[in-house]
Amino acid sequence: MTALAGKRDLDVWYARMDIERVVNDLGDELGLNGSKGSDQAMSKIKTRADKQLAKARTRDSMQALEKLTEVVDGETRFVSDPPLIVPISELLPADEADLLTGRMHDLLHSYSSTMQSDRRHLLNQFRFVSIARKVVGVGSVGTRAWVLLLVGSDGTDPLLLQAKEAQESVLARFVGKSLHENQGERVVAGQHLMQASSDIFLGWDRVEGIDGVQRDFYIRQLRDWKGSVDTEVMIPEAMAIYGRLCAWTLARAHARSGDRIAIASYLGSSKAFDNAIVAFAESYADQNERDYDALKRAAAEGRIVVEAGL
Repeated sequence: MTALAGKRDLDVWYARMDIERVVNDLGDELGLNGSKGSDQAMSKIKTRADKQLAKARTRDSMQALEKLTEVVDGETRFVSDPPLIVPISELLPADEADLLTGRMHDLLHSYSSTMQSDRRHLLNQFRFVSIARKVVGVGSVGTRAWVLLLVGSDGTDPLLLQAKEAQESVLARFVGKSLHENQGERVVAGQHLMQASSDIFLGWDRVEGIDGVQRDFYIRQLRDWKGSVDTEVMIPEAMAIYGRLCAWTLARAHARSGDRIAIASYLGSSKAFDNAIVAFAESYADQNERDYDALKRAAAEGRIVVEAGL
């Protein structure tokens, strides 16, 4: 944050991370470059990083298509794997399924107006095929999430989009309502502001459900080169590098979306903020373990129904 606070506004906006350069620079800083043993350690780090990047580049619509769809009588459709993914035809009676399918089809057309014109032109090359409900991650539990299958003009070029329900931010009652009336727009605006590169199909809209209630959604590709790393197998040197990469990315997001000078001044040059974050993280981890133990007890006593091994 201190470094970004000293940069020009445009420099902050155009800031990008060159992973190769950053890993090499941190290798020098951590004393991992130069000696034979250190070179071997850095080689292992780089090899693992290259594998993770290569894996992320395979996480696209084609990979998702192979996992989530099947071909029946020459036609691609979503597989049935409840509760993780359920085609609309199995989820609702035929008339309600047709109604919701039509509204989600309309959503595709109307949401495109929130995209750049060139990306809207690209989306128009695809034809809507089918829809299914898909279970979402922990942060979105309890909200609606749909996956939409589209194909290109030749019928073989797939595109998988995800429409996720967007609700009011949990921070709203503390800091005031969002400037955006549509909560999907709030999410999209935040991603555009903080991310160096956002999904090209990112957009938002509002649609009425079969219960007559209007809900806000944001739409994006189901997978667009998202990647993660397994921190449990990292050596200390790699963990230090990964931590620095995460810190830089977070700092850039705050620098673009907030007052970077004020934030850097608040953080200061002492370890006070660092120590506070460590204390909070340890306390939060302890609370998470207590919550998980309570969940397991509730399952064991039959107070809740769970499905394991999904």
